[in-house]
Amino acid sequence: MLRRLIASLAGAALLSAAGAASSATLIYSANMAGSNEVPPTGSPATGFTLVTIDDVANSMKVQVTFSGLIGGPAGAAHIHCCIPVGQTTGIAVGFPGFPAATSGTYNNTFDLTNAAIYTSGFLAASGGTAAGAEAALLAGLAANQAYSNIHDAQFGGGEIRGFLRAGIPEPTSWALMITGFGFAGAALRRRRLAPA
Repeated sequence: MLRRLIASLAGAALLSAAGAASSATLIYSANMAGSNEVPPTGSPATGFTLVTIDDVANSMKVQVTFSGLIGGPAGAAHIHCCIPVGQTTGIAVGFPGFPAATSGTYNNTFDLTNAAIYTSGFLAASGGTAAGAEAALLAGLAANQAYSNIHDAQFGGGEIRGFLRAGIPEPTSWALMITGFGFAGAALRRRRLAPA
């Protein structure tokens, strides 16, 4: 009886921890293509952006892979926010140190509480504070109104872009949830097999 109670409590604790872990991590991804630009560029280049928001640490990890730019090496890359699909808007967060290449990768973690990561225009439009800019960016991401964009010499408005969409939960959240369900299932099975 005591073992069943402990197993049930352990399962509930793991399920609770899984819920807490997933609420602290928000994942967005975008497949970038020339056909997503406004107007479309016709570029055969491709790219992928993964944005991971930790809303407890107030951080944003950005990972980008891209290949086949035809307009020259990348001159700039960033997140634009906040506008519906099919439209264009200003830059919210630039990607410093983005590789000046036609193919490559980028990986950086941003402190969302640091006003310096936001462009002056986005910061001003968001109340002039880092807290306002962070809230606006997170709202734009949640509303599917932010996109990742790579610019180069030939395509000043951007060669490839992709709107960021909610992605799959991180693997650790899934592992915690599966473990919790396993403990809960084992406790139920033992209860059914126990003599009455």
